[in-house]
Amino acid sequence: MQAAIHTRYGAPSVLTVADVPTPAPRAGELRLKVAASAVTQGDAWIRGGDFPGVGWLPGRLMMGLFKPKQRVPGTTFSGTVEAVGPGVQAFAVGDRVFGLAEHGAHAERLVVKADAPMARLPQGLSLQDAAVLPYGALTALHFLTQIGRVQAGERVLVVGAAGEVGRAAVQLAQHLGAVVTGVCRPSQFAEVRALGAAHVIDRDGPPLARRGARYDIIFDTAGVCGFCDVRRALAPRGRFMTLHLGVGVLVQMALTKLFGRRRALFGLALGSAAQVAELAGLWAAGAVRPRVAHRLPLTAIAEAHARRAARGLTGSVLVTP
Repeated sequence: MQAAIHTRYGAPSVLTVADVPTPAPRAGELRLKVAASAVTQGDAWIRGGDFPGVGWLPGRLMMGLFKPKQRVPGTTFSGTVEAVGPGVQAFAVGDRVFGLAEHGAHAERLVVKADAPMARLPQGLSLQDAAVLPYGALTALHFLTQIGRVQAGERVLVVGAAGEVGRAAVQLAQHLGAVVTGVCRPSQFAEVRALGAAHVIDRDGPPLARRGARYDIIFDTAGVCGFCDVRRALAPRGRFMTLHLGVGVLVQMALTKLFGRRRALFGLALGSAAQVAELAGLWAAGAVRPRVAHRLPLTAIAEAHARRAARGLTGSVLVTP
């Protein structure tokens, strides 16, 4: 079978496509015929070995200190169950599924555990849209409901509202009953409003602390601000959430837990089968809709990574075997 491979860290050009052995499912595993896979920010970090903030060393220890431990990248997928290993009862040959893999999704075939973060496609969801749904939407869902615990009527500001996580955060926060403000470029205002934002503001305008508005949750999905930058824009019991862990975030998390009512928060959205199933239900309810900006063949995997890094990308980059 064909698969994307990389044997060293670096720019998109380190990715090539080659023939590799077709994997066989073992006990408790499934083999999928991959229909599509997204190129996510997480995939870009793994390809470059360039994990942000204090995550650099843990990321390298997990993924390979000097070179990738796993040659075949790719962490989101959609596809059809092609074979099942002994003991698998939850899925059968022919089932259409989508979800998250630890690696290996940028290939024609993928083996995953039967209890992986994965669910059947709801009726009407295309395999291509399903492949781009988990990364941003699962992260946004986890942060909004488990970390920030957003409530109906609260004011939520999403920084990076046109990005993968930001787009999902705007949609899901609005679905949960929040009044959403999106921070993005003026060229993206109309699209972010269409996602459900009641208000939009220019990312290059005055700092949030000087604008006068107050928010119950400020969710920085772009890694461009810190707690001290936005503290004055938080309501008395406001929560600041960020996807990017650094020393400053760790310090602010500790201090705000001990002192004051405003909080700095961070967490890991690892995903589970239950959360993917919940996400399928949210899609069926119309609460979240993915957007594919570029579709490329697997043979153009290096170009797909380059497009993922392009300035002003609105939507996801998809590769198909």
